[in-house]
Amino acid sequence: MANGKKIQLYDTTLRDGCQSEDVSLTVDDKLTIAARLDEFGFDYIEGGWPGSNERDAAFFTEVRKLKLRHAKIAAFGSTRRANLKASQDRNLELILRAGAPVATVVGKTWDLHVREALRISHEHNFEVIHDTIAYLKKHVDEVIFDAEHFFDGMAANQDFALKCLSAAADAGADLICLCDTNGGRLPFEIEEMVRLARAAVSCPLGIHCHNDSDVAVANTIAAVRAGAVQIQGTVNGFGERCGNTNLISAIANLQLKMGCQCVPQAKLKSLRELSTLVYELANITPIARQPYVGRSAFAHKGGLHVSAIQRNARTYEHIDPALVGNDRRVLLSELAGQSNIVYKAREFGLDIDPKDDKVSALLAELKRLEGEGYAFDGADASFELVMLRALGLEREHFRLVSFRVFDDKWDEDQVPFSEAIVVIDGPDGRRSRNSAIGNGPVNALDSALRKALVPYYPNLAAMQLSDYKVRVLDNGAGTAARVRVLIESTDGKRRWGTVGVSNNVIEASWQALVDSVEYKLHRDHVKPRAQPKGRRAAAGSEGRARTAV
Repeated sequence: MANGKKIQLYDTTLRDGCQSEDVSLTVDDKLTIAARLDEFGFDYIEGGWPGSNERDAAFFTEVRKLKLRHAKIAAFGSTRRANLKASQDRNLELILRAGAPVATVVGKTWDLHVREALRISHEHNFEVIHDTIAYLKKHVDEVIFDAEHFFDGMAANQDFALKCLSAAADAGADLICLCDTNGGRLPFEIEEMVRLARAAVSCPLGIHCHNDSDVAVANTIAAVRAGAVQIQGTVNGFGERCGNTNLISAIANLQLKMGCQCVPQAKLKSLRELSTLVYELANITPIARQPYVGRSAFAHKGGLHVSAIQRNARTYEHIDPALVGNDRRVLLSELAGQSNIVYKAREFGLDIDPKDDKVSALLAELKRLEGEGYAFDGADASFELVMLRALGLEREHFRLVSFRVFDDKWDEDQVPFSEAIVVIDGPDGRRSRNSAIGNGPVNALDSALRKALVPYYPNLAAMQLSDYKVRVLDNGAGTAARVRVLIESTDGKRRWGTVGVSNNVIEASWQALVDSVEYKLHRDHVKPRAQPKGRRAAAGSEGRARTAV
């Protein structure tokens, strides 16, 4: 039905998205997002409400310097006040001062609001809408009318709601966007009401949905089926209350499933990158299970599934993840089968025969470790090392002799600190003792271990811990419970995860830390640097840490 249909993309992340209680973007953040949206192929970028705050005012000034190639900047506001002419309204004046080529104004289309909030007659409301749009049309390139609460208005008083649209269309609105402002309508209602609106006015229609019933994307698709040519929403669905239409999912659905033209096909491959950028700038952890772009969107855990996707990925994937810039992931757990092991081995660059007895042994070892509390879903690096050991391919880069950790706090006002002492045998057999101070025991251990190893392996200097998580496994055991530690590390080029399990949180941390170091050395294929004869280990140099763990 929508095959080949061009759909305009209107982003309101910089305004409506910022109404989310956990989202706050700086002017620079907004400019970065605007530039990325333009590059991706968005048609309209709503910059904010001029005059509502200094940040939005600054954005409209600075965005002119970006020289956007495709997207048009829209300034948002409301229809004129009921007791003023449009030319006298301060809000409309600020919209024009913003200098944006597009003005988007929101007006009432639910008679409840006109009666209870504005306290004016129906005819007066039609006049407010008409006067506002006619005035703006004299000064800007395009005017979009956001029909606020349109679908609730249609349910309450269809004749009134449609006459509001007619007032906007008669005044010269370039597009009327129908808004499910309370987010309470369902797809079949949206589709029916959009068809009625399309029959009532000749100007193009858009759709703007909120997600309070968890169907904002579905409602958007229903509106397109009924004739809407523009979709409004936010990247990742940010927005007030339960959020707005998630444009990431909406774009993928429309373009890949319905054949609509939203963006150039090549740009669709950067959909995940766009999603991640906005999460990072908003300082929000990406949702792993987010459709299309989430880390788990194409993750396979069950052995039956993995076996099937190796033969034909379509058996358990609705699209090729590469189309949206995502990757297929095979997870390892107690649910894994031999197919998971073989898949991961090939992913790690290991040629392994599925019939080899070592595969069965490795599967048994995996399930044993899972039974002890290990989880490799986010710790591929640890599992790669497990696999290397089972296949007899592991190389020993050093050997632990002992470690000790001290935590000190000498008085109530002092910030506590940790000292770690690590004794190892290096790759040349020499024993060294190194100590380091950190702002947490794990950090101190990390610093001491690195101090011992960097003389042999200088590449470790670029490595650092980027995340650290602890989970209690035996909830009823209190402080005696086993814990699982997950560490994420980076060297600036790649990230990897490792895991450790123990009744002692320091020991679990040490396991994950050592795996992280071993993985780095394994992946870099480094040979130890020879040490001068007679070299003695440092006995007490200190290293301050980056992470307080």
